[in-house]
Amino acid sequence: MSQIPVLDISQLEQGPEARARFLDDLRSATHNIGFFVLTGHGIPDALQADLLRVSREFFALPEEEKLAIENSHSPHFFGYTRVGGERTQGRVDWREQIDLGPDRPARELQSGDPEYLRLDGPNQWPASLPEFRTVLTDWRETVNAIAVRLLHAWLESLQLDPAALDPTFGDKPQTFIKVIRYPGKDEGDRQGVGGHKDSGMITLLWIEPGKGGLQVEVDGEWADIPYAPGGLVVNIGELLERATGGYLRATIHRVISPAAGDDRISVPLFYNPQLDQTVPTLELPPELAAHARGIEAYGEDNPILESYGENAFLARLRSHPNVAEKHYPHLVATPVA
Repeated sequence: MSQIPVLDISQLEQGPEARARFLDDLRSATHNIGFFVLTGHGIPDALQADLLRVSREFFALPEEEKLAIENSHSPHFFGYTRVGGERTQGRVDWREQIDLGPDRPARELQSGDPEYLRLDGPNQWPASLPEFRTVLTDWRETVNAIAVRLLHAWLESLQLDPAALDPTFGDKPQTFIKVIRYPGKDEGDRQGVGGHKDSGMITLLWIEPGKGGLQVEVDGEWADIPYAPGGLVVNIGELLERATGGYLRATIHRVISPAAGDDRISVPLFYNPQLDQTVPTLELPPELAAHARGIEAYGEDNPILESYGENAFLARLRSHPNVAEKHYPHLVATPVA
């Protein structure tokens, strides 16, 4: 546990010395490990309590209500996924979830438009639980603001213009949220989510207080993420690794299912560029560039592409075969059993 740093973002506002310490720690944590726990972010306790409450209320809905908004109804991959309905590295993940995007109108594609633009579209919300939409919208706006502060701090820690990546996000960042429930499971295959790297830019994860299961690969060993009351677990995705030539590290991580009789709620928010933007390669100062490791794709069939839209679309096709087969059959070489 001691390998995973805990950083306090409020240090950015505590004077030059505290700010410099935070920036040094931020750069070190994401160069060496790629993960840290963020405290001092200012998310109200009441909002965190509401998030947990409406999440549990959603998963307690009758099965037919959840299946009425199943992701198979959405070409945008938004909506409910039943237990066992998602895959990582071809293996079944043991969780149920609802996926939520920025909630925009569906795009009308013209001839020649890339199909990844279809990832923009409306969410599917539970009709009998209107507060779920209100709370998750508040959560997205609150955590988005934290993501922007962090992104600017990262660039400053790399001695770059803090706004260098702002054009990549523009006025339509592709925020993506998963509200997840990991049910308990007997001994045996305890894959809640298999080992993977995140395909986007930044992930900010809220975990139900007191619950564990998230592990990070550090030096070939799995390290548990420490619990910090009210903290967010933060990691970088493949696009920030690509933008820095591998100086910052997107790290392999996984989730172990709770024991039988227990469960766990977690809510990751993925703060990503506009779908149609290409992520630039940043020119690091020579003293940092000398320690860039290059891009390390996880698996031969998982290249790290410079376009966020392409990266995200390929990841969704792999992870949700039911949506791929229904809405994109021409892109599925062989049906998944």
